[in-house]
Amino acid sequence: MFPTKEEWLKALENRQGKEILEKFQNATVAICGLGGLGSNIAISLARAGIGKLILIDFDKVDVSNLHRQQYKMNQIGMFKTEALISNLKEISPYTKYEIFTTKISEDNYKDLLKEADVICEAFDNPEAKAMLVNNVLEHLPESYLVAASGMAGMDTPNIIKTRNIMKHFYLCGDEKNDVNNSESLISARVMLCASHEALTVLRIIAEKYEV
Repeated sequence: MFPTKEEWLKALENRQGKEILEKFQNATVAICGLGGLGSNIAISLARAGIGKLILIDFDKVDVSNLHRQQYKMNQIGMFKTEALISNLKEISPYTKYEIFTTKISEDNYKDLLKEADVICEAFDNPEAKAMLVNNVLEHLPESYLVAASGMAGMDTPNIIKTRNIMKHFYLCGDEKNDVNNSESLISARVMLCASHEALTVLRIIAEKYEV
């Protein structure tokens, strides 16, 4: 049996503080790509009490996803948007969710992201990353953008970091171990980069900006 919404919010308030929780509850975050980065980011933000999550992906769950992405074996073949929202509703049923089972592009990104206070780039395709980052920075300058670069391989976790590139743009990762140039994707390292992105989102919403 689920706790009531009031019980859930009280528990979050006790752990995070009333003022910060109110900011989280009033925020909308868009996550572009629901793979190893995006699915883990979504779980962290839902647990923190973000008021609304916009989840965007066109892909389906594959057996190769299971070692680092927040899906289950019985969800293989499902669209990631539908599988992830099912899992999220078990964790945080009082969060508002909106899903778009589509490929984000130059033609639709404005409509998909117009409500977001913070946008998370969580793609593994360099061209998709560049498209989203360039368009958000140029055409949605009031939105905060948190992106990733470098989380593959077995290198030390101590080089994964978060940098404030410009006022509304943050980059998380080691900035050298690209997915396409690496022989391995290790669950713990991907999740570490996802945690950097999620925490950066929460810090932005809490107005604790990097300098």
